[in-house]
Amino acid sequence: MYLPEKFIEKYGYLLGDEVDEFLATFERDPVSAYRLNPLKSGQKIFLDAIPETPWGYYGKVSGKSAEHVTGLVYSQEPAAQMVGQVAAPEKGMRVLDLAAAPGGKSTHLLSYLQNTGLLVSNEISTKRSKILVENIERFGARNVVVTNESADRLARVFEAYFDVIVFDGPCSGEGMFRKDHQATQYWHESYPAECADLQKSILRDAMKMLTPGGRLVYSTCTWAPEENEEVVKWLLAEYDMELIDIPKLNGMLEGIDMPEAARMYPHHFKGEGQFVAHLRDRRKPESKKVKSPKSNLTREQVQLWQDFAQKHIKIQLSGTLQTFGDNLYLLPKELPDMKGIKIARNGLFLGTFKKKRFEPSFALGLALSPDDVEQFVKIDIEQFEFYVAGNTINLSENLPNGWYQVVIEGNGMGFGKVVGRTLKNYFPKGLRFNV
Repeated sequence: MYLPEKFIEKYGYLLGDEVDEFLATFERDPVSAYRLNPLKSGQKIFLDAIPETPWGYYGKVSGKSAEHVTGLVYSQEPAAQMVGQVAAPEKGMRVLDLAAAPGGKSTHLLSYLQNTGLLVSNEISTKRSKILVENIERFGARNVVVTNESADRLARVFEAYFDVIVFDGPCSGEGMFRKDHQATQYWHESYPAECADLQKSILRDAMKMLTPGGRLVYSTCTWAPEENEEVVKWLLAEYDMELIDIPKLNGMLEGIDMPEAARMYPHHFKGEGQFVAHLRDRRKPESKKVKSPKSNLTREQVQLWQDFAQKHIKIQLSGTLQTFGDNLYLLPKELPDMKGIKIARNGLFLGTFKKKRFEPSFALGLALSPDDVEQFVKIDIEQFEFYVAGNTINLSENLPNGWYQVVIEGNGMGFGKVVGRTLKNYFPKGLRFNV
């Protein structure tokens, strides 16, 4: 593949004798991988695990498979998986993924949170935020809000709020060259320095949102020192922070004159290019309570939801119920007033109020396991292929009419309505496909 001459010269200087081995990797295929979703109840055994990772596997996953549709797996290459693994938030923490699309880091962070605490998953691009929402809904988490904002506007709402902030900064993308050959076309010698200026401007706002004693995970998918070690040195100089050592796994290397940081080169690490640094705020931690949002449901809406929940859901869903138009959402606790913030997904979308009745959402059917619901219908792979194309399913037995979670291989894929011996199709039209 084509590589800019100045890029080759730069890494010849930085890597020395290793440069030929490094450059040879650009003629090889990218490394594909995926993660298993621990939030799902219908687990499966997969082969070729990535060493020393809790949920990572080498290989490809079809976007038309039952595993993908139900959110059991999420495609993410191995180096990118290290970002969430370094962050590893504890249960109950408040976490921000500042540049989140398409959702790899956010879904990884949600794996650690286990439906506790809060994740704010932000993406400034409206188009990319829609993809982010789709991927997070498929993952089935109940404790996440997706925002579509700039960092400075978020900082007005979330001052000193987050225990952990993950910022995978917009960068020169050198580590993605072999996945995206077009990325080489906009690279030029001064591009990394330009990107570093942008990263610093965003980090200034990110630091306003970090609680005293909190942690920042800063990463890029580039090898450029200007965007990596130099940005981290700037952080250490500007703020009262310290580096946390990152264990060097699977061929990860130390940062340049920064042994605590981690670099991933494809001639050492089986994956693409990545840099990660882990920093802790040295100020004394403070406890900060935030009032939970208030419900705005009418009495009729409360009754309709309660009637549905008592009949169909076994577990108690924690959070605050709010309507936006006719749509009902479950907001995580201790969420500050989000007035003025563009929101792409305000918590878990539960369903829609329609003429004296409540209709459950596809997202709710993904977020619940078969053990969480009163009634479900199992379908096999042949019926799955028929169902995702938008067809109704003929059932082999008579069931009482009503809403049922549709289950394939132990995991939910939305709700469907049984009428007689027919399972009516409520798989979203925008997601339908032919296998």
